[in-house]
Amino acid sequence: MTYQHIDVRPIAGALGAEIHGVDFSRDLADEVVAEIRRAWLDHLVVFFRGQSLTPAQQLAAAKRFGEPVEYPFVQGLPDFPVITPIVKLPHEKVNFGGLWHTDTTYQPRPPMATMLYALELPPYGGDTMFASMYMAYETLSDGMKDLLAPLTGVFRSDKKRVSDTRAARVADAPKEDVSKPKIAEHPIIRVHPETGRKALYVSLAHTTNFKGWTEAESAPLLNYLFEHQTRPEFTCRFRWEPGSIALWDNRCALHNPINDYHGHKRVLHRITFAGDAPKG
Repeated sequence: MTYQHIDVRPIAGALGAEIHGVDFSRDLADEVVAEIRRAWLDHLVVFFRGQSLTPAQQLAAAKRFGEPVEYPFVQGLPDFPVITPIVKLPHEKVNFGGLWHTDTTYQPRPPMATMLYALELPPYGGDTMFASMYMAYETLSDGMKDLLAPLTGVFRSDKKRVSDTRAARVADAPKEDVSKPKIAEHPIIRVHPETGRKALYVSLAHTTNFKGWTEAESAPLLNYLFEHQTRPEFTCRFRWEPGSIALWDNRCALHNPINDYHGHKRVLHRITFAGDAPKG
């Protein structure tokens, strides 16, 4: 793939590319936005370095790629409610969203994408890993694909492991009552609405069972799928720097922020984009 306005450098075989030659503090030409979006669809997650943005500039940049929406459980910035601070403080042992997931799949229309901008980082650690849900599906056997094709997954906001990761931020700036779980049902095999490719649409954080199955009946197969979809060859890993941005496709990419920097502070600003109802 050739690009006329940006420099795209893949970082792994499965997914992920750094894009150079973009300054989000300036108004981007339509041609540049179109090429970024094409690279994003091709690579599932794209990264930019050396950015210097105010919240207003981050929001303006985000609006070139989709419709920003608020996160349900934690207050956003006072003047920018669609920008959610992603924070771990030095005394905390648990990091926000610190397990494999794709964002807020417990909603009927999960976010299309996420933009994350790094402000303050630990001296080491705090990388984020990403995994291709396309590759997870494509490498299943034909028999497993046939088994999963008609299944619907149940996605909940209150699985304990993910609830624990957001407890500190919910306590600091609560928004909605987390004791009232959000629950949605989506096809386990999702067809991407833009690329037409199929993705294995489950995650450790939010998928509890298959519709019509008990959690106990679902667990053996789900646990296999959770392990399968994060095989090393399906992943990439991004090392953050202050001013880095990651833009990923929640419809086909999982992510996992690594919690290996105890005693240090990490602050990023997140924007999620309105999505559609997943279809099989």
